[in-house]
Amino acid sequence: MDKLIHDNGRTTISNDGATIMKLLDIVHPAAKTLVDISLSQDAEVGDGTTSVVLLAGELLKNAKAFIEEGMHSQIIVRGFRQSSLKAVAKLKEIAVSVDATDETGRRELLEKCAGTALNSKLICRNKDFFAPMCVQAVDMLEGPDRDLKLIGIKKVTGGSVTESELIEGVAFKKTFSYAGFEQQPKKFESPKILCLNIELELKSEKENAEVRLDDPSKYQSIVDAEWRIIYDKLDKCVQSGAKVILSRLPIGDLGTQYFADRGLFCAGRVTDGDLRRVCHATGAVMQTSANALTEDVLGNCGLFEERQVGSERFNFFTGCPSTKTATILLRGGADQFLEGECGAVAGCFARSFSAATSFVPPLTSTAFCS
Repeated sequence: MDKLIHDNGRTTISNDGATIMKLLDIVHPAAKTLVDISLSQDAEVGDGTTSVVLLAGELLKNAKAFIEEGMHSQIIVRGFRQSSLKAVAKLKEIAVSVDATDETGRRELLEKCAGTALNSKLICRNKDFFAPMCVQAVDMLEGPDRDLKLIGIKKVTGGSVTESELIEGVAFKKTFSYAGFEQQPKKFESPKILCLNIELELKSEKENAEVRLDDPSKYQSIVDAEWRIIYDKLDKCVQSGAKVILSRLPIGDLGTQYFADRGLFCAGRVTDGDLRRVCHATGAVMQTSANALTEDVLGNCGLFEERQVGSERFNFFTGCPSTKTATILLRGGADQFLEGECGAVAGCFARSFSAATSFVPPLTSTAFCS
């Protein structure tokens, strides 16, 4: 059943065990341990969060009778350890092996594993839609040490669940825009991308520096110096050859209009996670200075565009030379539903990931519990 959790004005509707355990405010030390068990299960496997809490609770309930009889806790723990070995042996006995060279069989098994994580969730009716999508997203990540943080999940309120889509690249919501933003181009083919961690905004330095003047006429030279510094930074960004300029810090009115006049696109206040995924996908190197912006620090992608998704504007980077990241745009009728949907899909990612990593060479086959 779905649960409605109200916490400091925020309302969440979900039946995802991990989501509910995170939202609960628990004080009891033993209960906190059960929460930790649930979160560990969610991080490692992506499914079974409710099951491990119920199993652990039942084991504690049965162990209580032995404690009351005066049996030493070490003896009880030893019994649990022996039982776990028998359980693992039984799992290996009923496991199903798949040859890693069989790509079709591998994909089908991964989709079954991913679908299992959705069986008890809000979107279980759309299991056949989301399971292949999650497996494809995990497959886009390269190497045995796939980093699930490189898969972005963006929630867009409105529309049907089946309007959710997988982006082979990076997509993020349009950042805060300044005057002049509407004059910038919204689409580029094969653009160079510059990622910065610099504030391209003209602001008073009264908080960061102290200037003492012995002649009021010198004040203008201070103002002129500030303008020269910001224009020098903007000019170096333009001379780098980049068509898309992203920054983790603000790009103010002056910078936005300056880039718009030269036919460039810019976005400031891009979140750290989104900027990191852009760097991974495009090959760009984050810069903390406007000096020495050479060709090798710029990234590139096949297509950059800004388009409407529901009621929001999103920036898309697709056709990247090394697709090491993916983004899923989740659609749903309400924020509360999207929270539960997001938790279910995140669990599906983790289940797909744990299954996919078992196929990495030199293993030729792997075993999964049916």
